[in-house]
Formats: sequence, C-alpha cells, structure tokens
Amino acid sequence: MRSVITGTGMYIPEASVDNHALAQIMDTSDEWIQVRTGIEKRQYAAPDQATSDLAVPACRQALENAGLLPSDIDYLIVATMTPDYFFPGSAPFLQRKLGLEHVPCLDIRQQCAGFVYAMQLADALIRSGQYKRVLVVGAEVHASLVPWSETSWNIALGREDGPISDEDYERNTGTRDRVVLFGDGAGAVVVEARENGDAGIVDCLLHTNGDEAERLWTKSSGSAFRPYIRQDMIDSGDITPIVEGRKVYALAVTHMPQVTRDILEKNGLSLDDLDLVIFHQANLRINEGVQKRLGLPDDKVFNNIQKYGNTTAGTIPIAYHEVLEQGLVKPGDLVAFVGLGSGLNWGAVLYRC
Repeated sequence: MRSVITGTGMYIPEASVDNHALAQIMDTSDEWIQVRTGIEKRQYAAPDQATSDLAVPACRQALENAGLLPSDIDYLIVATMTPDYFFPGSAPFLQRKLGLEHVPCLDIRQQCAGFVYAMQLADALIRSGQYKRVLVVGAEVHASLVPWSETSWNIALGREDGPISDEDYERNTGTRDRVVLFGDGAGAVVVEARENGDAGIVDCLLHTNGDEAERLWTKSSGSAFRPYIRQDMIDSGDITPIVEGRKVYALAVTHMPQVTRDILEKNGLSLDDLDLVIFHQANLRINEGVQKRLGLPDDKVFNNIQKYGNTTAGTIPIAYHEVLEQGLVKPGDLVAFVGLGSGLNWGAVLYRC
C-alpha cells in the first residue's frame, strides 16, 4: 500500500505588503529585510478571513485536480498555528464549509513542521487500511497576530498616506524582526491509497526536542496565564511569535541537513538520488545554509519565500503545488519535503512522484 498525492491546491490572499510598505510604518528597509530573510513581500488575509476560509479554495482546487468530490474524502487533517478559535480549532469549520459530512477531522499544532507531521499521519492512516483518501491542508492567518493599529494597517496596505504616530512607529519597530517574516496562505494535497506502482510516500522521519521549545514561541496567551489572554499581551506584541534568530538558524542548518541524510540512508539512498528538495520556507538564508551543507545544486532546490513570506504550515504544500504547475518534476522523480519549527519539531518526508 502506497500513499500517493493525487491533487494539490493553494490559495494566497489578495492584500500584498512589500518591504517598502513596511518601511512606512516601522524602522526598516527593503535592503534590511532582504539581507536577513530574502523576503520581498507577503500577503495578508482580509479581516473577515479566518484560517478555514483560506483553506477552502486550496482544498477545492486539490480535490478538482484529483478528480474527486468532497464526498470522496474520508479524513481531514488541518495543520495550523493560527486556528479560527482556541477551540475547536479550524478543522470542524473547514469540514462544514467543504461539505465533508461526518468525516473525522482534526487540527495538528506543529507549526513550521506541521506539513511533514501531517503527511506522516496521513500515510499512517492509509497504511492502516482504515482510510483511503485523506485531505491534508496547511493554512495560516498570521495577520491575526500582528499588533498593528488600524492606521498602521491602512498605511501598509496603501489605503492611507499617513502620517503614522510616533507611538505606533515605535511599537511596530519593536516587533519588526518577527512581523517581517510572516505571510498568510494555504496549501492542500489529496493523499490516496494505491495498491500498485512506485509512486507515493517512501518514508517519513520526525523528531522533537522540547528543550529548545522557547527558541521559537509565543510567550503569552494560553493556560499558563490567568486569564488566558490580556490586553497588555497584545499591546506589548507578546502574542506575535518570538524568534531567537541566530539560535534558530544554527538549529536549522544542523537538523535539516541531518534528517535529510538520515532518511535517505534509512532507505538505501543518497543525495545523488534526490531530484528536488522543498525546504520549509522560513527564511531564505536558512535554506541557503542547509543547501550549502548538503552540497545541493540550485536546480535541486525550490524556494518561493521571496514572494509569500513564511506561511508556516502552508509553505511546503504551496511550494509543491507551484513545482507541479511549473513542470519541475516528472513521474519517478524523488522529492524530499523537509521542515523545522517551533517545539522544536523537525522532520523529512521522501516522496516518489
């Protein structure tokens, strides 16, 4: 039994904010952001769009590409760190919006490693024989964590010319190193059971190290606080993800190459057998560092963070959809999906096209 991706889809919201727009509301510049991250712009969801709303068109496109109807799906997995609500998350709302009647569904909270963890779960469900068609989606609305005033939003989105108050400018600058990284979007795949053929998930290899949990996290809101969330947490920017940039870089360029080598070795393969690698799109400089340590040529690595920013659980499925659209892989090619994120969680999925 093999777990085969039979359809992919993606959705990126319309509102685009480039680095020059950010420079109008905080102390930054296009050069400052690109040197550190490689990001040129990012898209944000509208105020009335929740994570499940972004997931809907991505899932519908994946279903259409797979030649399936919603009624054909028998399990739904939503990977997200920005659920519609604290509970029950996003999956039940997405299930309802897609018309997946009584299909079991769940959210997983593995952040930037969410898609590789979701694929391991989908593969296990299919190999168990209990389910035949699993819909997996990674979706995020990071805009909900951005502590900007209405004026700051309007200036960034080009709806107002300003000026911005000194108070807003200072506060926005205080979360600059985090906010410039993230964008909103959704990517989806349909994973189906196949009895014959070589195509499908070859293997999955996952790791977690809780000792590094505070390297990338939100240090406010949650059951560790009474009440769960307070206004001062929002005002201080503590609800936005905190990234220990240098430490996360060091962890990423260590663990991501190693897990790539390990999963290949486990399956009797080498780096020469890989046709393409899609890293989680957290930071272009991280991906360049991982690529260098693996000794991979540019034509074996795909990046699109430049135009979308870090869409967390959405980055890999969005990238894979674009890879297929651009004809960058062919049947029989071996692809590695590799992610690392908060937890600390990291892992790799080997996939035969």
